[in-house]
Formats: sequence, structure tokens, C-alpha cells
Amino acid sequence: MRLLHTMLRVGNLDESIKFYRDIMGMKLLRQHDYESGRFTLAFLGYGEEKDNTVLELTHNWDTDSYEKGEGFGHIAIAVDDVYAACEKIRDAGGTIVREPGPMKHGTTVLAFVEDPDGYKIELLEDKHNAAD
Repeated sequence: MRLLHTMLRVGNLDESIKFYRDIMGMKLLRQHDYESGRFTLAFLGYGEEKDNTVLELTHNWDTDSYEKGEGFGHIAIAVDDVYAACEKIRDAGGTIVREPGPMKHGTTVLAFVEDPDGYKIELLEDKHNAAD
């Protein structure tokens, strides 16, 4: 078994794809309109679906926004350098909602970014995968 994807409902699909592609560096893997159901699914990720967990964006054509549930927390993405990632995201027009630094009561370096629909993305420094 493996985790396939995480699904987020988004109000503006083009804006969300642009954010995850151009600011977060994901690749649009596939996208399909379901006219009879009046929705579109777009799948993005850092690698092909057969090898990686991806993000599914669901856009219901007649819905512009959603209330965030209290149960959902955030998406987490590993980066080699949180400070550099935040600088790159900020330069590309992304919004940093928690500046990079150690977590409270710990040493893990992290930051939080917000996507166009208000979903939080945690950036976690992953020194194990950093290039030497």
C-alpha cells in the first residue's frame, strides 16, 4: 500500500495551478474536465504519480470558495534549505505566513506558506536529502 494523493477543493483552478507550479515548483501531471459533473480535477507533484504522492486540486465550477474545516491542518513539503526556499517563494509572489526558523519547543527548522485559497503549506528543512 502507499499514499496516492491529497485532495484540496479550490475556488480558482488556474490561480491554484499557477501557485503550485510556478511558486512551489510542482509539475502539472494531468488535468481533466468532467462536464456532466461540472468539476475539474488537476494533479500536480514533484514526480510522476506511479512513484510519488501527489496533490489533487478539485474545482467545482459553481463554487468560488470554501470554509476551511477545523480538522485539516496543512500540507508538508521537504526542502533542503527553508530560508532559501522562502526567499524564492517570496520573490515569486508567494505569501510566507510563518517566517523560517526553529519550531517552538524544538530544533526542526520550518516555515509556513499560504496558497491562494488559504491552505497552509509547511516547509520542513530536510538535511538528509540535501546535496553535498
